[in-house]
Amino acid sequence: THVSEARAHAAASSTSATELAYSPKRATAELRHSSSIGGRAALSPMKRDDAAAAAASPLAPDHHLVDDDDDGGRDRHSRDRLRSFLCNFSFLPPHFSDEARVHSSSSRISLFLLVAVIVAALFSVFSIFNRLNAPYLCRKDGIALHCPRVKEPPSLWENPYSATTSWKPCAERRSGAIPDLPADNETNGYIFIHAEGGLNQQRIAICNAVAVAKIMNVTLILPVLKQDQIWKDQTKFEDIFDVDHFIDYLKDDVQIVRDIPEWFTDKSELFTSIRRTVKNIPKYAPANFYIDNVLPRIKEKRIMALKPFVDRLGYDNVPPEINRLRCMVNYHALKFLPHIEQMANRLVSRMRNRTGTANPFMALHLRFEKGMVGLSFCDFVGSRLEKAVMALYRLKEWPRRFKDGSHLWPLALQKRKEGRCPLEPGEVAVMLRAMGYPKETQIYVASGQVYGGQNRMAPLRNMFPNLVTKEELAAKEELDDFRKHVTSLAALDFLVCLKSDVFVMTHGGNFAKLIIGARRYMGHRQKSIKPDKGLLSKSLGDPYMGWATFVEDVVVTHQTRTGLPEETFPNYDIWENPLTPCMCRA
Repeated sequence: THVSEARAHAAASSTSATELAYSPKRATAELRHSSSIGGRAALSPMKRDDAAAAAASPLAPDHHLVDDDDDGGRDRHSRDRLRSFLCNFSFLPPHFSDEARVHSSSSRISLFLLVAVIVAALFSVFSIFNRLNAPYLCRKDGIALHCPRVKEPPSLWENPYSATTSWKPCAERRSGAIPDLPADNETNGYIFIHAEGGLNQQRIAICNAVAVAKIMNVTLILPVLKQDQIWKDQTKFEDIFDVDHFIDYLKDDVQIVRDIPEWFTDKSELFTSIRRTVKNIPKYAPANFYIDNVLPRIKEKRIMALKPFVDRLGYDNVPPEINRLRCMVNYHALKFLPHIEQMANRLVSRMRNRTGTANPFMALHLRFEKGMVGLSFCDFVGSRLEKAVMALYRLKEWPRRFKDGSHLWPLALQKRKEGRCPLEPGEVAVMLRAMGYPKETQIYVASGQVYGGQNRMAPLRNMFPNLVTKEELAAKEELDDFRKHVTSLAALDFLVCLKSDVFVMTHGGNFAKLIIGARRYMGHRQKSIKPDKGLLSKSLGDPYMGWATFVEDVVVTHQTRTGLPEETFPNYDIWENPLTPCMCRA
């Protein structure tokens, strides 16, 4: 009996202890205490594992079987808060809850998105870096030209500074280069050409002759400047260019001799015999044409003349080093004689000091001679008598094109609409005034005898009275020696236009494109204005267009037509745009 009473008392004591240990009020108090310090101290992994095991054990006391509803509700609420708190930790085992698995998947997605954002940011930084360090280059979109924006205010006399710092000339002779030339007795032969046309067409022919000699690995005989039927000039190569400098500068690239070899006795045969002439060279021929069709004949005959030789070598169908060689000839090897250079420098100095102080000046290449007006077959303002005389002139000079003259009027309208007619002096004056050039602008006029004389020049002279020519800048005695050779006078105009602050062309031609190309090669800083003649024709023919609208159209259109760095395109003209083969990134 005493034993039974002792066991009953021990059981009652155990029950009381259990109820005391797992009292809902005590559990709630402990939970509140642990929550208050949970942000400061976390359970160790071992204790967390022990707690998880105790919670999962079937021997753990069931706190739901409590009669006190209020305490039971608080206990369930406390356990829910604890469970939600623990489920926020990603270090719990995957089987702990479904929410843990969802969180793990979200973590992987977040990591992937973070990596993608980092890669995109790096790519953006790289693109911005390349854009900031890219050279200034205008790109074509159809007929439109889009140029990079600059923060510099627009200038009447200079292109943006960024344009001149982006590219540099790189067609000069390389110092220390190893000559790649055969011995005199190993050359494939000799070629001889006639450089036809005016000074600038002859210049292009000489550059092409050097390039062709390099392609075929032959020796070039110093070109002969052929007497032109229009210019009627008998100037020789040595009357214009420095022969010693020409041969010496190219000695590492092409063999050049002053005269026909002595062993070839019948020199007249080279000028007249068809057996010594290659005449089937197409215009803009590729390099392979010379290797496959011309070189075998040279090897057979030892010496051959290439005739005709105007535009007989292409641009984008020859190796880049050949185009670079052409630039080397044009910009470095072909040098005018010292007395021509000195006279041109005097003219430039006088133009810059006409006002008593240093002033910029403009060079205007005015293509409005009688021959150019007639050849264009365009219609210009004039009296009936003047137009009748011009019609007779065209019939005499170009009978095949003139025919009976019935088709010329619609042809003239179409050509003017397309911008293929030379600008009249009055049209040039209106364009320059719209661009913002003031009445005091100093203008050097490079031109022959203007068709229509002073009456035709009157509108231009009234709006810009400071027009001068080389004849007005220089004394008669200074130009007497140059008058012996018409080509020498053209050389003076070439050099003054080349060194002017702004160059303005009014029609196409070799003179204008060589000037624009050379000014680009020298650094793009100097403005070279190429008018949009189609726009001018449309605007000047609109009787309802106001002056303000006309000015806006002219200014906006010609912002990108000033000789800026421009990307090349198929069949581009290397003489007007030498950027790709002859210039490098600065």
